[in-house]
Amino acid sequence: QVQLVESGGGLVQAGGSLRLSCAASGRTLRNYVMGWFRQAPGKEREFVAAISKSGGTTNYADSVKGRFTLSRDNAKNTSYLQMNSLKPEDTAVYYCAAAFRNLLATTSLRYEYWGQGTQVTVSS
Repeated sequence: QVQLVESGGGLVQAGGSLRLSCAASGRTLRNYVMGWFRQAPGKEREFVAAISKSGGTTNYADSVKGRFTLSRDNAKNTSYLQMNSLKPEDTAVYYCAAAFRNLLATTSLRYEYWGQGTQVTVSS
């Protein structure tokens, strides 16, 4: 079992930045691909970014490419989502997830473990 806890969400003005963290416990994070998803009110959960087990490869949704950066520190069992140039449409609950299969999956079904989510609100 892997337990994931997100932190770092909050309220920010458009154009601002936030850094989300996802701390893992239970098993070592280096054995898992890490993904981030988000869900806005009334919308389906959507893929944001994923990072390979070593951290050498990343994949981003087109909507965040160039603005968000996903990284990980396996020694600290933590992944980080740096979000810059935030827009009101980035407002959502952000979830981190872990997948054992070595694939930068963009579908939520590929991920076995999930955090509880952290709210990000971007005001215009």
